[in-house]
Amino acid sequence: MLGNDSAVRHDAIPSDASPGRRCATTHEETMPKTRIAIACQGGGSHTAFTAGVLQRLLDGPEIDEYDVVGFSGTSGGAVCALLAWTALREGDRHRARPLLDAFWADNSASTPLDVAANAWLMWAATLQSTGWLPQVSPYDLPVDGLAEFRALLTRRVDFAEFTPDPDGPLLVVGAVDVLSGKFRAFHSYHEAITPDMVLASAAIPNVFPAVHTDGGTFWDGLFSQNPPVHELLDAAPDELWVIQINPTARAEEPRTVLDIADRRNELSGNLSLYQELHGIEVIDRLLADGVLVGSRYKHITVRVLEFARPPSTRLLGSTSKLNRDARFLKELMTQGERQAEEFLATLGFESAWRAKDIEAVLGHLAPDVQLTAAGSFAGVDGDARTRIAELCRTAAMDLTRKQLTRDRAVWDVRLPEGRGRIEAEIVDGKVTRLGFS
Repeated sequence: MLGNDSAVRHDAIPSDASPGRRCATTHEETMPKTRIAIACQGGGSHTAFTAGVLQRLLDGPEIDEYDVVGFSGTSGGAVCALLAWTALREGDRHRARPLLDAFWADNSASTPLDVAANAWLMWAATLQSTGWLPQVSPYDLPVDGLAEFRALLTRRVDFAEFTPDPDGPLLVVGAVDVLSGKFRAFHSYHEAITPDMVLASAAIPNVFPAVHTDGGTFWDGLFSQNPPVHELLDAAPDELWVIQINPTARAEEPRTVLDIADRRNELSGNLSLYQELHGIEVIDRLLADGVLVGSRYKHITVRVLEFARPPSTRLLGSTSKLNRDARFLKELMTQGERQAEEFLATLGFESAWRAKDIEAVLGHLAPDVQLTAAGSFAGVDGDARTRIAELCRTAAMDLTRKQLTRDRAVWDVRLPEGRGRIEAEIVDGKVTRLGFS
């Protein structure tokens, strides 16, 4: 549904996009920074992971090498994107950390009453997902969850300050109109972002009633773009960084009722995202092959930072996306920071590899780095470092295909005799294992 449309939008991006859409930088004009846009997938409480990722990315020195030109998000990802965008819009990216910390602390079950209510919700939702308890409409609940959610947002964000701003960083929030079935991307270039727009993106239909705003009746953006990519390209990024909550692959076949429901939730949450990313990759490959030429077309490198789900998120299946336990949320935020650290180390290793800077590549390796090589890579002789140096000379990373970082970083590569893949495991900023296949 979205794939062809995404490709059309991608090729409409001018390569000489308006410099007014850049964030303020100190880089010389002759050395432009790489423009990045960050898309935050929805996933309820699991997006505490997204908060940790954004905190590490925006609070660290590495981001000085980039212009962050926009964010998009759906559901909990929209909340995280909003808070990061607010800090960037105010000219202080470091403020994203306290904003995200404060929101997730406010949202956590901290009082005895909250803890009891959260435990009851987990129990009830689990029984409902297994068919042991009937579903209850959010319209029949005595508590106005939307009002509480709105209070959480307005406590940390002054929405009255927002106006349409085509010259600032972009924020795109995704939702779907329940009645018309049309996708809606609320867009900060064209309209002032309001609390109800964010609530619309987070209105999970079995938890909250639909949100009425901007002439529509909206549900969670999971049913539209999760997260919006098509409109985020209006910021003319050089790279698109996607924080993905729902895993692409699983190691084992789901067999229990909980596991089946969990996997269905994951797959449905990824459908629109991978259609939109595929559209970008197709254009990138056509550009690389010389089929598309001219200033209408622009290569966009796609990087996916995927949540490596810990056991605590699997015990209750998709119900854990409603879990507001303070220790659980803190665990996910800490994991987000850790995976963001590894993601940044991945970028450094990639930069050295693409520059064919053998000394820098070897500097990224742990002293006891392990190497496995198969297929076209198997014939290189010598110790691990000698073999890695030789492989660096012959294997070119192919950034027309998305680069994935999860529990390891993965790149597609081009070889004189065909194609291959590199996988790198990174611990404490160093590559501890490299696999070539």
